[in-house]
Amino acid sequence: MTATGRTAPVSGPGCVLCAAPGSFGPRDPGEPRSGLCPGCIAAGRPTRDGLEQAVVIVAGQTLTGAESLDLATAAPEDLAYHLGAVKRSLRSVLQLLAPVGEADR
Repeated sequence: MTATGRTAPVSGPGCVLCAAPGSFGPRDPGEPRSGLCPGCIAAGRPTRDGLEQAVVIVAGQTLTGAESLDLATAAPEDLAYHLGAVKRSLRSVLQLLAPVGEADR
């Protein structure tokens, strides 16, 4: 990770999104489609950065909804729903932070 909070360019075999075998160049955070195979580019699949931003936005919205819930007057169904939503959002954010090993690709 760089000082700006972005990931440093990484080169490796395979598509950085779908892990298709081959050499598609290094991953450069300044170039959204770098490191992707032609199939991912043609399909218009979102980049990892786009997916990360989407997960963070949804997690933030979920937490905002849970924080606005009045615990004193909330029905048990509301509590269960918001607790489940926060759990799913937290799991999604943690999966973004989990290191990807060679066996996971």
